[in-house]
Amino acid sequence: MGLQVAYTWWGIALAMMFTSVPFGVRTVQPVLESLNEDFEEAARTLGASDFAVFRLIVFPQVLPSFIVGSSLAFARSLGEFGAVIFIAGNMPFKTEIASLLIMIRLEEYDYPAASAIAGTVLLMALVTLILANIAQARASRHLQKEA
Repeated sequence: MGLQVAYTWWGIALAMMFTSVPFGVRTVQPVLESLNEDFEEAARTLGASDFAVFRLIVFPQVLPSFIVGSSLAFARSLGEFGAVIFIAGNMPFKTEIASLLIMIRLEEYDYPAASAIAGTVLLMALVTLILANIAQARASRHLQKEA
């Protein structure tokens, strides 16, 4: 098909998606399985479209777990090394990834630089998880107010 995936941002995003999406699925799936279908059936009986049922009934109940799953997937992708290393190509200012930069600095025995990069990635993941926790709490409170 002539699509260039290797050594591009598209390839990196695709590799990170395949390694990180399971975190989102694992958090949303139990919530979807435990949803009460009576509300959906009542909405359809009253003439709601499929999109309206999703937007007004299903998604508000899934939102807290969706937020957590998305943030876990993002935090996981920050430190991904295995799948992305073969796709990225490490082209300066184009397809460099943090985990590969850490490895390069370690091979050069530049421990302060490797620690700085790793600390930055760790801080970004921590901030992401804290913000997700706050967003999940707000979404849960909003859902409880509506119930």
